[in-house]
Amino acid sequence: MRTISKKVQYSLRALYSLAESFGEGPVLISRVAQSEHIPLKFLEAILLELKGMGFVESKKGRGGGYQLSRGPADITIGAVIRAIDGPLAPLPCASETAYRPCETCADVKACGTRIIMRQVRDATAKILDGTTLADVVRMINAERQHAIGFVDFEI
Repeated sequence: MRTISKKVQYSLRALYSLAESFGEGPVLISRVAQSEHIPLKFLEAILLELKGMGFVESKKGRGGGYQLSRGPADITIGAVIRAIDGPLAPLPCASETAYRPCETCADVKACGTRIIMRQVRDATAKILDGTTLADVVRMINAERQHAIGFVDFEI
């Protein structure tokens, strides 16, 4: 299956970090880079791109930095992935947004591979479009709480 790019991985981690501090004002790039283990130069370029896409906004000067342009509950993981990496479908013929027939396919409507890859695309889209940054932050916090409360009695 198709994998997401390193840019998407870093973008999502940066957005999760900004979502965790949403409403507290702009966050310094260096703080996000350090907490999320993202190379600073790469993060600067990513945040500029995310700003151009409308996911974040920046403030210059003292007290400046980056913050989400809207609430974490209003940004889906699917929207971020599509904006950076393009369509979710594993094949162009299975895409909703960038459909292109395969060159070797004799009958696109009855192609078994296309049929199953549409199902994969639909299932993937359902999860990614139904999951927001707020949802992921809740999941992260639940995992952290679970890890803190976990006691290993193994000797």
